[in-house]
Amino acid sequence: QVQLVESGGGLVQAGGSLRLSCAASGRTFSPYNMGWFRQAPGKEREFVAGVSWPGGNTKYADSVKGRFTVSRDNAENTVYLQMNSLKPEDTAVYYCAALRNFFYYRDYEKYDYWGQGTQVTVSS
Repeated sequence: QVQLVESGGGLVQAGGSLRLSCAASGRTFSPYNMGWFRQAPGKEREFVAGVSWPGGNTKYADSVKGRFTVSRDNAENTVYLQMNSLKPEDTAVYYCAALRNFFYYRDYEKYDYWGQGTQVTVSS
């Protein structure tokens, strides 16, 4: 069992930045690939970014490419999502999740463990 806890969400103005963290505990962090998803009210959960184990491969949704950066610190069992140039449409609850096979990084149903989520609100 892997426990995931997100932090770093909050309220920010459009154009601002936030850095989300996802701390893992329980079973070993390795060799899980990690993903970030988000869900806005009334919308489906969508893939945002993913990073493979141990960190050599990253993937992004087209909507966040060039603005968001995913990274991981395996020594600290933590994954990060740096979000720059935030837009009101980035407002959502953001979740981190752990995945065994990075081939399925976009498919939220393939992820084994999820955090509780952290709210990000971007005002215009």
